[in-house]
Amino acid sequence: MNHHGHHLRLERDWEGVAWLMLDRAGERVNTLSAELLEELTEVVGMLEAEPPSGLVIASAKSEGFCAGADLDEVSAITTAAAARELVERGWKLFERISRLPFPTLALIRGHCLGGGLELALACSYRIVVDEPATRLGLPEVRLGLVPAWGGMRRLPALIGPSGALDLMLSGRDLSARSAWKLGLADVCVPPRVMENAARAVVMSGRHCRHLPWRDVLKATVLRRVVAAQARKRLASRVRKDHYPAPFALLDLWARHGGDTLAEPDESPVSIAALLRSDTARELLRVFRLRERLRRSGNVAHQVAQVHVVGAGTMGGDIAILCAASGFRVTLQDARGEAVAAAVGRAAQRARQLHPRDPLAERDLLDRLVPDTEGHGVRRADLIIEAVVEDIEVKRRLFAELEARARPDALLATNTSSLALEDIAAGLSDPARMIGLHFFNPVAKMPLVEVVAAGHSNASVIARATGFVVALGKLPLQVSSAPGFLVNAVLAPYLFEALRCVDEGLAPSAVDRAMQEAGMPVGPLELVDRIGLDVALAAGRALGLGPVPACLSEAVEQGRLGLKSGHGLYEWVDGAPQQDGDETAPDGLAARLFAPLDDAARDALARGVVADADLVDAGLIFGAGYPPFTGGPLRRAARSQETA
Repeated sequence: MNHHGHHLRLERDWEGVAWLMLDRAGERVNTLSAELLEELTEVVGMLEAEPPSGLVIASAKSEGFCAGADLDEVSAITTAAAARELVERGWKLFERISRLPFPTLALIRGHCLGGGLELALACSYRIVVDEPATRLGLPEVRLGLVPAWGGMRRLPALIGPSGALDLMLSGRDLSARSAWKLGLADVCVPPRVMENAARAVVMSGRHCRHLPWRDVLKATVLRRVVAAQARKRLASRVRKDHYPAPFALLDLWARHGGDTLAEPDESPVSIAALLRSDTARELLRVFRLRERLRRSGNVAHQVAQVHVVGAGTMGGDIAILCAASGFRVTLQDARGEAVAAAVGRAAQRARQLHPRDPLAERDLLDRLVPDTEGHGVRRADLIIEAVVEDIEVKRRLFAELEARARPDALLATNTSSLALEDIAAGLSDPARMIGLHFFNPVAKMPLVEVVAAGHSNASVIARATGFVVALGKLPLQVSSAPGFLVNAVLAPYLFEALRCVDEGLAPSAVDRAMQEAGMPVGPLELVDRIGLDVALAAGRALGLGPVPACLSEAVEQGRLGLKSGHGLYEWVDGAPQQDGDETAPDGLAARLFAPLDDAARDALARGVVADADLVDAGLIFGAGYPPFTGGPLRRAARSQETA
């Protein structure tokens, strides 16, 4: 019994184990299209007719096991009947796989997400390959959807409802080791033994994992109680009208144990309603924008050694990110205490990334080398400057760096407001300079603006973009305009919020209003985190006037925000102390969004980025603009359509 189809290959080995290889034709990654699922249904029928001793499902692609459903097909659904057909297709097939009369195993190397993980959960066993690329998760809520092919039922039954709900409601993914420790995987192995391990496990006859009786009780009899508790915690973090999918997930699990087919199509929590909702449409679009940015960096960056100049908060955190991403890094700063502080933060970050793995922790720290004299300049493939925002300081520094650096080394500035043309004015070869504008906090913010000036070499921009992707970030190519994209659009919004304080509104009331509108952080807390002095300088550089009185007065008094412990808020242990229950007037969110939206349209008109989609992507991933809206330009376009 062999099968060499369009998307699948099935072969038996000498021990009678069947190996089913997922290999969607014409695609870089495996996704579960209707055509692939139809072929898989045919293969399952063959296996039922001629049962092997065991079945191993693996991927023939280097990119990973399976990324889930085909999102193009999902996005094309416009009717309740089509939505139900999609659910039935995967649900019934995975049910058949779960009931095959022989052991089945998913061999997971690389990403295993969404429907891909639901396929793996339908198997008797799961083996994960211990590599950084191996990630497991059910991210459907991030797309405005829910796991509809059995994941809502099988995951709680496998690892318990608490862990399962946490994964499904957050949409986060797990490393191979974390999945194994949680009980999601039976075995975690290195790549060199994965096939032998898969054969041994599927032939072992070992018992499948069973939950303790307390978890079984929670997953069955007490399901509604557990769901109600989870709903309270969820409601404290997100609003149902903004993100209905996680609330629908809890309802479907509580009512039907995760059986999405049991919910009537006319129900607001049905998969039919979710698939056709505005939120799902916009979140699916945002997902595609993320993938577009990632694909823009699919080029060879040729960077192994990075030299960072400036060990302040930004420079130090950029160096830590590079070291954590596997690059060798030298960190230069004449202030030894700044370098020492950065190394201390690196040690803390290493412990966070590699708990209970001292060797991996040490490897990260070994890759970050203090270099007060700047000897690493001569060996670096990429030099990143992150010193004070002073044009003369930067110009002198780059002239020195160019004289010492290799001719093929990239020169990058992390400036947030200065024109690249002005910084590169003293270089003999300005074409090698680009901007790499990271956002604070570096470890958390997904976007990096890759700034090109008229002098910038196209190959230099391409290499820099590839480097950003290698850091796990999203590169956005922008032109060298004042404030680039994100800061130029964000600054008018922040200044309008500061004017509200001048008018007597409490900072906490302003911030609450914007968080209720979907912003992850209020504008005034953001100003405090950025630094009031930085915000003042940026506003002046962008010509935003008049300067709000509360901003200029705070800077004059040395109240600079988080870094000084006092700004618009008092800061204790890194958190703003928000007091009072003042409410903001109606319409405040619309008032504050207006200058941001205007600036977004202006940035597009000035050609700061190539198109409107990239404006939306930059603001969502760089400024936290509410993803459920699709971005400022998308929301404006939808408003015009419905007007």
